[in-house]
Amino acid sequence: MMTVPSTTNPVSPSTTTTPVTAFSGIWVPLVTPFHHGKLDLPAMQKLTLDLLARGVDGLVVCGTTGEAATQTEAEQFEQLAVVKAAAGKTPVLMGISGSNTAEMTGLVERAERHGADGLLISAPAYVRPSQAGIRLHFEMLVAATRLPIVLYNIPYRTGVNIEIDTVKALSANPQFVAIKESGGGNLAQLTALIEQTPLKVLSGEDHLIFITACLGGHGGISAAAHIRPDLYRKMLAHVGAGELPQARAIAQALAPLIKLLFSEPNPAPVKAALAMLGLIRNELRLPMTPASSALRQQLEQILPRVMAL
Repeated sequence: MMTVPSTTNPVSPSTTTTPVTAFSGIWVPLVTPFHHGKLDLPAMQKLTLDLLARGVDGLVVCGTTGEAATQTEAEQFEQLAVVKAAAGKTPVLMGISGSNTAEMTGLVERAERHGADGLLISAPAYVRPSQAGIRLHFEMLVAATRLPIVLYNIPYRTGVNIEIDTVKALSANPQFVAIKESGGGNLAQLTALIEQTPLKVLSGEDHLIFITACLGGHGGISAAAHIRPDLYRKMLAHVGAGELPQARAIAQALAPLIKLLFSEPNPAPVKAALAMLGLIRNELRLPMTPASSALRQQLEQILPRVMAL
């Protein structure tokens, strides 16, 4: 088993609202560590501190990568409390999803009371509402909170695309500060979001973070960045400085790892890699299952190379 150095973070928790300017850079949607089926909160703290030491701009709890769909609300808020206490002044978003607008309004209110710095909210899944329905859904939710909201467009999970006109209408409200765009490689839509809206545009497709930055985007919310967030930040810094060959070299070095980490359903490969690094146990909740032995063998080959970069 590979190991990473233990870390500490002496920064005290922030009580201020996260500024809009903070919604850029590399954000990590945290996995949820389990031990014999229960939340492993010490491992959650350890993972959070490791990511802070390696350089992240923000964290997300209870996203898709965090297996939020398999957890109770009480478990989700337990995680939020642990991550917030460890994160200090680093902002922490809470993922919110669902198809019942009225019920989600209550959840949004409770997330604010439990100390989230902002919310990452996807379009209603399964019911496939119209664009008017999507807009009204988000307008109801934003009216229930003072927190900044990051829109989450991931049509291959929700069944609906948040179209550019809907995003433009929502962005008239300054509480909508950013969008996590996971449009499956729709570069026309990605470009329109960057050029036609005031939102911070964060790639939700790990392999497109470099391209998003080159188009004028603002970073990514990246499951693969659990492993080397410092390299992702360095890549973005090179793009910002106009040093594209250096940025491209990092993107190319990370590409084989990214491919492996999404070759089986997320977050199984990421959890396997983090277990190899000694940060968590390789445990998921059904219906998610651990990475295959073949994939674990490939990760054992590539991880030492990536950690040595």
